[in-house]
Amino acid sequence: MTVRPSTARTIAPPRPGVASGLRSALAALTLLALSGCASVYVVDSQVQSFARWGDRPASAQAPAAVPLPPQGYRFERLPSQREGSSAAAQTELENLARPALSRLGWSLAEAPASAPWTVQIGADTLRLSRSPWDDPWYGPWGGFGLSGHRGHLVNVHGQIVWAPMFMHLDPPYYKREVSLVIRHAASGQVVYETHAAHEGPWNSTPGLWTAMIDAALRDFPTPPTGVRQVNIEVPR
Repeated sequence: MTVRPSTARTIAPPRPGVASGLRSALAALTLLALSGCASVYVVDSQVQSFARWGDRPASAQAPAAVPLPPQGYRFERLPSQREGSSAAAQTELENLARPALSRLGWSLAEAPASAPWTVQIGADTLRLSRSPWDDPWYGPWGGFGLSGHRGHLVNVHGQIVWAPMFMHLDPPYYKREVSLVIRHAASGQVVYETHAAHEGPWNSTPGLWTAMIDAALRDFPTPPTGVRQVNIEVPR
């Protein structure tokens, strides 16, 4: 970010008795800023999970019951997740999932070919220009191909055609989802499927994705039915 020098101007000294008040106010603002840096935000995920342990009769090719930890697994990828930048992103996502699975007693198998389970993880992000809760017709200038939004005018092509000196632009808004599918390696049977969806203004960070993965695996391996909300605090 380029910082431009401000125009030189003369500032009158504060009146007697005001300086101490200014110092107190500045000290309070400094403490507030420092506490804000150490604060947290909440990743509230809507989670839905499906367990299918023991759907088929016990045999060499199908699991009969919920497996007790420890368990070994290997990651499984779709063809689109094995090439180029997608492969790098998938590796990063799997690295975030490994600690979450480890906390459940599941560890990456040293010999992947002999792992009894496979885990497939996916993630998706949709970036919106603003929150869907914002009013796109804010202000008195709506209509006739121009929309007044937060004090500036936008034409039908999405171009800003007028704005005040201090134009307000809304921050972007994100819709994210993470999913995990666990299969019995020998039979290919899906035994566990879970999804976590989150919406908010937060940028993509490892902490945010970790919180969503932890939320998706909440109540594993016997989750309740239906959609539930899982809140996890993440340091800023």
